[in-house]
Amino acid sequence: MLPESIRHFIGGREAYSSYRKTFGVPDPATGKELTRVEIGVGADINQAVLAASAALEADPWARLPAGERAGILERIADGIESRADQIANFEALGTGLPVTQARVQAGRAAGCFRLAAAAIAAAAEDRFPSAGRSGYPLRRPAGVAGVVTSWRAAFLGQARAVAPALAAGCTVVLQPDVWAPLSAALLPEITTGAGLPGGVLNIVHGTGDWRGTSGGGTAARDALIAHPRVPLLSLAGDAATVDQGARDAAAHRKRLSADPAGNSPCVIFADANLDRAADSATFGAFSLNGGRRTAASRILAERPVYDSVVGRLAERAGRIRVGDPTDPSTELGPLVHLELRDRVMSRARVAIREDARLAAGGRRPPGLTEGNYLSPIVLAGVTPEMRIFSEVISGPVACVTPFDTEEEAVALANAVNANTGNANTGNANTGNAKAGNAKAGNATAGAPAAYIWTADPRRARRLATAIDSPVAWVNAHNADDLRNPPGGADGIDFYTQSSVIHVAADDGPVPWLGG
Repeated sequence: MLPESIRHFIGGREAYSSYRKTFGVPDPATGKELTRVEIGVGADINQAVLAASAALEADPWARLPAGERAGILERIADGIESRADQIANFEALGTGLPVTQARVQAGRAAGCFRLAAAAIAAAAEDRFPSAGRSGYPLRRPAGVAGVVTSWRAAFLGQARAVAPALAAGCTVVLQPDVWAPLSAALLPEITTGAGLPGGVLNIVHGTGDWRGTSGGGTAARDALIAHPRVPLLSLAGDAATVDQGARDAAAHRKRLSADPAGNSPCVIFADANLDRAADSATFGAFSLNGGRRTAASRILAERPVYDSVVGRLAERAGRIRVGDPTDPSTELGPLVHLELRDRVMSRARVAIREDARLAAGGRRPPGLTEGNYLSPIVLAGVTPEMRIFSEVISGPVACVTPFDTEEEAVALANAVNANTGNANTGNANTGNAKAGNAKAGNATAGAPAAYIWTADPRRARRLATAIDSPVAWVNAHNADDLRNPPGGADGIDFYTQSSVIHVAADDGPVPWLGG
C-alpha cells in the first residue's frame, strides 16, 4: 500500500514543506498519479542541516563504541531484508523497475549496511606497532554529509551512499531524485526501528529544478550544495548533472564524491565466446530498463564477427519480456518518466537519420497502449561521429560499432570521454583547501565501466589497462562487488578526517640535544 502523501523527514519526525506545496508522482505504467510528495526548498534544507548538525554535536552517535554503531547498521540491514518485497514493489510502481530485479537490488542495499558495519569493526582494529611504541589511526566524522541520489536503482543508490557515511559517524541530509521518491519513504521507519537517533538521517525531497523553484525560494539541491555546514557531498546522476554539481561544489569548497552514469563500452573480439558475450551485452544494455549506471550501451565488435554480434543482440532483444513491472516474469518495464522515454526515442531517431540501422525494437510493444513502454532497441552501424555514440542514453538501447584492430578498439572505447562530460574537468579537485586532510573524492574521467570479451588473457590485460574506466570486467557480466564503492569512491574513508597517534610502549631513550 502506497502512502497517500510523502513528507520530509527532519530531526526524527515527518515534516511539511516550508513551500507548502507538493508534486505528483506518476505511475510509469499508466501515467496516473500514485501519490504526492512535499516540495523541498532551501528553508527545508536549512532545517535538515541544523538537525543533522545538532545530532552530530550533541548526540553520542559519532562517539558510540564501534560495536554499538555497527549493531545499529546491522539492524538497518535486517529491516531492509524484512521489507525487501515492499521495497521492490515501491521501486516497481514508482520507477518501472521490474520487481524481480528490484528485489535483488533491495538485497544488495542490505549488504551495503552489513559491509559498512564490518568496516567499523575493521577500522577499530587498525594498529601500527613498532619498536618502543604503538601507532593507531584516529578517524573522526568529517561532518554533515549531503547526499543527492539518482533514480537509477534508487534504493540501492541511497544505501551505497548513506551506509558508509553513517559508519563513519557522520550525520546525513539525503535528497532522493524527484523521479524516484517512493522507496526513500521507507527509510525513516527502517532506520528508526533499528535505533538510529533522530537527526542522524534526514530526508528532504526536491522538485528536480536545479536552479530554483519558481516562487518557492532556492531549490533544495542548490541549497544543499551551498550550505556552509555541509562540508562534503555525494552526488549521483547523469554525467551532465553531476558535472554541474561538481562545479557548484568546487565553488563552495566542498569535498566531493561524484558518481556519474555514463556510456560504458563492451568490447567483443573475434576469439570470444560469442554466445556468452552476447548474453552479457544484452544484460548490460537492457537490465534495469537500460538505466544501469554502468550500462553497456556501446557494443564494439571486431569486424569478422560484427554481423554475428548484431544478429545475436537483435535476436535476444526481441525475446525480452516487456510488461507490467510488478509482474515477476517481466524483464523490461516502463521507463521511469515520460520525459525520459521521449528523450530516448528522440536520440534513436536522430541516430537513424544519421544512417544508423535499426536492427531491433524502437516502437511501443504490442498491447501496451499507455505508459512509458519502449521495446529494446539495437542500432547497428553506429559511428563515433554520431551523437548517440557519446550520449548517455539512460534507456534500453544498444549501439553496435565495428573495429579492426586492438588499437582502434581502445580508441573507440575512450572516444566517449571528450563528449560526455563525465565530471572529468577537475572541478572537484579545486577549492579543497579545507582544514586538515580534506580531499577531492572521486570525480573521474572516462566511462563508469568497461566490458572485455576475448580468449587472449594478455590482450584482456592490455585493454583493461588502456581503457579509461575505474572498473573492468573480463569475460564476465556486471558482477558488481559491493566492496568496491561506485566510481572508485573511498567508501567510509571519504566520510572521515584521519590522523595518526603514536604512543610510547616503554621508557626507552628520547633523543636530545645540548648534552
